[in-house]
Amino acid sequence: MPYYVTKEGLQRIQEELLDLKKNRRKELTEKLQRAISFGDLSENAEYQEAKEEQAFIEGRIVELEAMVEQAEIISPQKNGGAIGIGSTVVVEREGARNKPKTFTIVGGEEAQPEEGRISNESPLGKVLLGHKPGDTVEATAPDGKVRWKIIAVT
Repeated sequence: MPYYVTKEGLQRIQEELLDLKKNRRKELTEKLQRAISFGDLSENAEYQEAKEEQAFIEGRIVELEAMVEQAEIISPQKNGGAIGIGSTVVVEREGARNKPKTFTIVGGEEAQPEEGRISNESPLGKVLLGHKPGDTVEATAPDGKVRWKIIAVT
């Protein structure tokens, strides 16, 4: 299954992966050695904490490696004006008196709704895919169904 990510997002993932492998593992090894030097591991809180941190870091490394391996770089596509992953979309909530909102459709790891970057797997992201300016879509939100009119796609 592809993991959709922008070129910049992939770079951030690769940097985090490198940091975990080169720096965090080394720091953790030192922390574990210090904790072991305190003796009796069964009642050693520092050791238990370091082991939990190690499990988290190793899990994150596996997760990031899978993302890099399955990465599919996204960029705005010119597919007849239809919305795709990487598209920037201007939408207006039907019945609302607020100004139109602009969203960029990105992969899940890069989603930051407060910055206008929504996931292709989010309720709104899913229903926008494949539509064109002038279309109206309906997404399920916490406060019920919301209709959005697509104003522009870039």
